[in-house]
Amino acid sequence: MKLRPAAVAGRFYPADPVELATSVDAVLAAARPIGRRPVALIAPHAGYRYSGAVAGAVYAQLAGCRATVTRVVVLGPAHFVPLTGMAVPDVDAFATPLGPVPVALDARQAALELPGVEIADHPHAAEHAIETQLPFLLRSLGPDVPVLPVLVGATELEAVARLLSALLDGPDTVAVVSTDLSHYLDQAGARRRDASTAAAIVARDPHALRPFDACGYRPLCGLLRYAAEHSLGVELLRLTTSADAGADPRRVVGYGAFLLAA
Repeated sequence: MKLRPAAVAGRFYPADPVELATSVDAVLAAARPIGRRPVALIAPHAGYRYSGAVAGAVYAQLAGCRATVTRVVVLGPAHFVPLTGMAVPDVDAFATPLGPVPVALDARQAALELPGVEIADHPHAAEHAIETQLPFLLRSLGPDVPVLPVLVGATELEAVARLLSALLDGPDTVAVVSTDLSHYLDQAGARRRDASTAAAIVARDPHALRPFDACGYRPLCGLLRYAAEHSLGVELLRLTTSADAGADPRRVVGYGAFLLAA
């Protein structure tokens, strides 16, 4: 089996499997499922110390879908490698302290048939945006649900929406867009900007967003285009900043949790 090694275990989240499972289970248990079956979710990807509770609010919505969700597509930004278009990995699975997460091979093949999608491991090697989602997926859905990791670089929102249309072809597949919100404003400024961003997301209006509103701007805008095309409703679950978890309030990162459903 060709594995992509965990790149940020011990930094963004615990490397010890017992500690990791315990910490993820705790935030999942503390969250409130709203009882709607998600078509897609928006989750943060910072260190769990800062954004774990917000991610828990997202993934608690999947707990009731364990018997029906059989595939997850996770889209995130390419933070470290310049990328044009979208990249899916060539590996068979992503390693985590909780065990491997299999790559959805059928979804990968379907994605590669679309223009602007390439197969490449290098953009995924050090990337945390998708890796940080995997322990939550393992604890909410179990170890047997395959995932298609998609890193989104410079591409049009229509291309992302087209990929989602091709892959969300039945009720057994859920999409997750991994993004943080504002970066390095003071607490008051971050709250204002993130409230405006959240309103645009709930309104499914990608044209109201700017690249500095969210680090996952491109996959997020593509998801909102898809949501508008398919008449999905968007619900804000939680909106916080790193200062709410004890970080310096003079320089914060914003986090949001959203559910998209028919």
